[in-house]
Amino acid sequence: MTKFICGSNRIAGCSFSIHPMRDDFIEIIMRALKNVDTSKVWMQTDDVTTLVRGRIPHVFDVTKAIFLHAAKTGAHVAFEATYSIGCPGDTAGDVYMAEDDNALNKKNVDTIKQKAATKFALYPLGGGDYMDQIYAQIEAMKQHGVEVSGTHYATRLDGEVVNIFNGLEKVFIDMEESGSSHTVMTVSISANSPSVKS
Repeated sequence: MTKFICGSNRIAGCSFSIHPMRDDFIEIIMRALKNVDTSKVWMQTDDVTTLVRGRIPHVFDVTKAIFLHAAKTGAHVAFEATYSIGCPGDTAGDVYMAEDDNALNKKNVDTIKQKAATKFALYPLGGGDYMDQIYAQIEAMKQHGVEVSGTHYATRLDGEVVNIFNGLEKVFIDMEESGSSHTVMTVSISANSPSVKS
């Protein structure tokens, strides 16, 4: 078994799947990808997921933009993602760590009005007071203009997609800056669902 060593490189990554629930789902996904500038991230797609790697602002910028461009079609769109930074580290996409913090898609997508429901779970690994850290980040999320409520195994967020992603990014950055050696965050987002909140 390979032993992974923690490195000093703080490249972030997100492995995600996006599922438009409509017959033209391929066109919706392809159009969303075409409308998103991915030049500041390393990106790879296979038959299961798409992986985006680079600096935190660009990983969130790209995933937010892809979701919004798909959801603005009016189709019911589901998005499942795992964001990660830290140990065990790797080097794929290191070249993108030299990019500045200017988010390339922000101007085009932050004006898109789109409601969504989200569940997220935060896993700060390598620390003993992780529950205090998680509770602090859940409280911090309330400052981003979204409705926060509890649910089994996660925290629920309801509101505008832009506010949700901005809040998730801030939570992720705060955990990174708190000294967590390896932070993982799972996110499930649903927009335009025919189901109502129960």
